[in-house]
Amino acid sequence: MLRPAQEAGPVTLTQRRLYILPTRHGLTYALMLLVMLLGSINYANSMGFVLTFLLASLAVVSILHTYRNLAQLRISTAKSEPVFAGQEACFHLRLDTLSAQPRFAIGLSRRESPIAYCDIADGQHANFEFHIPTMQRGLLHAGSFSLFSTFPLGLLRVWCHLNLDMSCLVYPRPAAETVPLPVSATELQQGWSQGEGQEDFSGLRNYRPGDGLRHVAWKAVAQERGMLTKQFSGEAAQEIWLDWDSLPGMDIEARLSRLTRWVLDADRAGLRYGLKLPGQQHPPAHGQEQMRRCLQALALFGISP
Repeated sequence: MLRPAQEAGPVTLTQRRLYILPTRHGLTYALMLLVMLLGSINYANSMGFVLTFLLASLAVVSILHTYRNLAQLRISTAKSEPVFAGQEACFHLRLDTLSAQPRFAIGLSRRESPIAYCDIADGQHANFEFHIPTMQRGLLHAGSFSLFSTFPLGLLRVWCHLNLDMSCLVYPRPAAETVPLPVSATELQQGWSQGEGQEDFSGLRNYRPGDGLRHVAWKAVAQERGMLTKQFSGEAAQEIWLDWDSLPGMDIEARLSRLTRWVLDADRAGLRYGLKLPGQQHPPAHGQEQMRRCLQALALFGISP
């Protein structure tokens, strides 16, 4: 089977995209009609002719209904949330009907295996999702899939092949072992004694994007003093660098896995952290945006766009 070219959504299913052929039940049904026709001719049975042509007309009408069940559907995609290698990537589809008729028993299949079915009420839409296991970091493309239907009688099957531009970012698999976050001797002398810490409250400053919500002075917000962030000083360093060069002797994927673990641990600890990779550097910050930025850099490291 030829794989369709990848295309951006949304896509509308028109006559050129749809194929229709009899199912196994449809072939059996046609063979039965042929036998009935031959019997009616042989015995000159008028009632046999009536019944044969009535059943044949029913099959012809089902061709139209089966085709219309999939025609004029608009397929659009939604963004997939990033996952870590080893997890399942989830891809989302939305089906909108462009005509004033409900749709029934529309199926989604991948690699000839049906995944899910749905009905679409008049003027409504339906959502499909399918999962693909991830084995390695990078950008995972969903690949091709099919929409099909055998409604209403199961005698015919209409289908279309689609290859929409859907991808999911796969982060490196975090290292399983727990390794302390890297803190250099310089940070021990300078950062821990003079920089921001987590133990002793030292004052307030204006809120900056990326500041953790748990450090926001909500009492000051309630007093209408604006968004302020608590500052702390003490022996715990809040700013560290996660450096590629601090992991000598490890292969590329092992280094990325260890750095991924450190990014997650640093974010969980509420630290400001930066990431150094060969040819790129992400300055220290904290918060969800910083974690997303660093994990994306690790996922796409060394991969051509």
